[in-house]
Amino acid sequence: MHEYSICSALIQQVEGVARAHGAGQVDRIELSIGPLSGVDAALLRRAWPLVAAGTVADAASLHIGAAPITVKCTRCEAVSEASANRLLCARCGDYRTRLVSGDELMLTRLELSALPFPREDRSCA
Repeated sequence: MHEYSICSALIQQVEGVARAHGAGQVDRIELSIGPLSGVDAALLRRAWPLVAAGTVADAASLHIGAAPITVKCTRCEAVSEASANRLLCARCGDYRTRLVSGDELMLTRLELSALPFPREDRSCA
């Protein structure tokens, strides 16, 4: 299940943002996942609590939105939405298109609490 490793990378990114903004807690995380990304949103939701436990995002709610599949036609230059199994131009119907979006996994928004970020105790006890 590569969703676990995706969650681990997401936690690292979220903790970096929280640290940079002096936040000690993340309240909400919003992601956008394209249907061609190869990421299963349901599996990502299941892996999330395991990876987030004990981190700055432990209590954060995870919200996942779907990104549209968008293509650009190499014939008529139109940009249009397409379906996963038919990447055709919506204007002229041509099959020669380039994928513009739909294969991404993107962190779109974080809501942080102004609590100070927990510092590591480096003293010898």
